[in-house]
Amino acid sequence: MTLRRLYSIAASLALALSAGSPAVAQNAGDAGFQAYLQLLAARARAEGVSEPTIARMTAGLTVNPRVVQLDRAQPGGPPSARPSPFAPYRRTHVDAGRIGAGRAMLQQVSGLLPRIEATYGVPGKMLLSIWGHETHYGSYTGDFDLARSLATLAYEGRRRDLFAGEFIAVLKMADRGVPRDRLKGSWAGAFGNPQFLPSVYLTTAVDGDGDGRPDIWSSRADTLASIANYFRKAGWRTGEPWGVSAAIPASFDWTQVSNRLVSPTCPAVYARHSAWKTVAEWRRLGVTPVGAIGDQTLAALFQPDGPGTPSWLLTGNYRVILQYNCSNYYALSVGLLADEIAR
Repeated sequence: MTLRRLYSIAASLALALSAGSPAVAQNAGDAGFQAYLQLLAARARAEGVSEPTIARMTAGLTVNPRVVQLDRAQPGGPPSARPSPFAPYRRTHVDAGRIGAGRAMLQQVSGLLPRIEATYGVPGKMLLSIWGHETHYGSYTGDFDLARSLATLAYEGRRRDLFAGEFIAVLKMADRGVPRDRLKGSWAGAFGNPQFLPSVYLTTAVDGDGDGRPDIWSSRADTLASIANYFRKAGWRTGEPWGVSAAIPASFDWTQVSNRLVSPTCPAVYARHSAWKTVAEWRRLGVTPVGAIGDQTLAALFQPDGPGTPSWLLTGNYRVILQYNCSNYYALSVGLLADEIAR
């Protein structure tokens, strides 16, 4: 049977999920999913995944209705004209528990960080902050079966290209010897201490402790080195802060610094930033950085909650954090937690 014929069967049977009796829809849905799995298996085979791995990883897979439910609950409409305030988010993400646990972990990994910082050029506080945000330093990493979740999300079709590729990547991980009991994570396919997707694990996870395998589940050295490698690959500039607090005069005219560029990625996130200016230019406009930052550093001004509320000058390194999760509030809280951990 050709790949085109398999895809046609999978697509047509999937339509029955929303037609006919529940029993007919269930049976048709199962058949459509199994046909779609054959399509994914053929793609995996073409990309070099071994037959025993394909058979082992696809045997018994079924659609996970909970994963479909969670995915459909994700926001997908146009951004709100009035974004929710940052202050409540900050209180729940840069909280005493994360700060205290981060400082304790900083002490525990103090022997590892100098070498990792020297190799990748990323401050240890940033690595710990990502770890703290993603899994509270490894205390919860998810228990969804990755192969089932990713196959379900690919079949559902809302972001088919993404999740089909991630399903193939998780098969490649298994082909490299990662045991099935480790291939568990969030409903959306992220796993391990840093919550990497399978494709990111394949390209970015590194062996930080010298045992010959990148273990982002139980090795602190591998976890921290892998996050550092992600940041380096994303363009982290050594010696530059992610950003600093800024004092803005009450009479500041925002229209003179408005951002007229539209970003090709995450446009709603970047649209809330000002235009880029050097710190020296910001000073001449009356904006005072509250923290160490070079006068020639390029930065954008951001005041998420409006006049009279906290503001920040954000550098290119802030945009590196956004590549981990393209959310202003996530990136801001990562930077703020990192500073608190190191304080």
